[in-house]
Amino acid sequence: MAGTGSAAAAAAVRGLARPGPGTRTAGWRRLLGPKETLRLLEGSVVHREGALLALNKPPGLPVLGRPGDLSLDALLPALRRRLGLPAELHVVKAPAREYSGLVLLSSCYHTTKKLQQFFTDARWRGQYPATYRAITVGVPAEVEGEISAGLSWQQQGDRAMVVPVPAPGRRSLARKDVKSTLTRYRVLSAVGGCALLQLQPRTAFPEQLQVHLTLLLCPALGDHKHSSSVGRVLGVPFFLSPESAPAHTQVLDEELLSRLGLSPRQLHRLPLHIHLQELVLPEGPLCAPPPPYFLHTLRCLGLPEH
Repeated sequence: MAGTGSAAAAAAVRGLARPGPGTRTAGWRRLLGPKETLRLLEGSVVHREGALLALNKPPGLPVLGRPGDLSLDALLPALRRRLGLPAELHVVKAPAREYSGLVLLSSCYHTTKKLQQFFTDARWRGQYPATYRAITVGVPAEVEGEISAGLSWQQQGDRAMVVPVPAPGRRSLARKDVKSTLTRYRVLSAVGGCALLQLQPRTAFPEQLQVHLTLLLCPALGDHKHSSSVGRVLGVPFFLSPESAPAHTQVLDEELLSRLGLSPRQLHRLPLHIHLQELVLPEGPLCAPPPPYFLHTLRCLGLPEH
């Protein structure tokens, strides 16, 4: 564990904020402290049975962090005490820092390992135990399909980026320099050039969903890291290599900004609209509703809630 309770995380608060008065889709503005984040997590419990506990994580909260950073891991001891749980909590499965959605915790070490193995085995059997929702800028050409690509880490200047690798060779795959990845997608609704997608990753790689969406030429709304890989000429999208398209704040046209009620200066605060909505466990599915800013965006865009 990174520390014990809110005191362990009090040294720094990075990346987690909440809407201020009048905030719309621009979303998380005011940084939260450890005590506020702890109360937020305590109120986000969506399932509690036996050794299992499920939370609905806000975006911007990392699961792990360096000593002194605010993270879920650092808050688990205090959360356990607040909820009156007798044993230490372990993370079974959780979405990435910038994603919202289901966090599965367990107070039993053997249950944790058993469920982690269950998710691994399910992927090997060709099953899809995790289901995400994403709002995209752009609509896929096909209503449903699969995105298959090699992904690898690449150093670009002073930062490491996840990049797609076309036709990776056997040697690079064997050395694990590149990983073959697969995501199944389905368009749930589409209006005015934006879409609500269901995403089910078969593999697990950092930022896989964001990169796969750019390969569909439909970057996630609020993706300020990979959306620059999709360019447009006369409204027609095309893919740019990461080397020629350095990461920057997502660019939206005036019409879309108006629908969202945003100004260009607010764009850098727009959170990533990818949400882990469902996990299938041996006992059945667990679900977590999207956060308020996600639902607000759906309403602004005229996309039905699914």
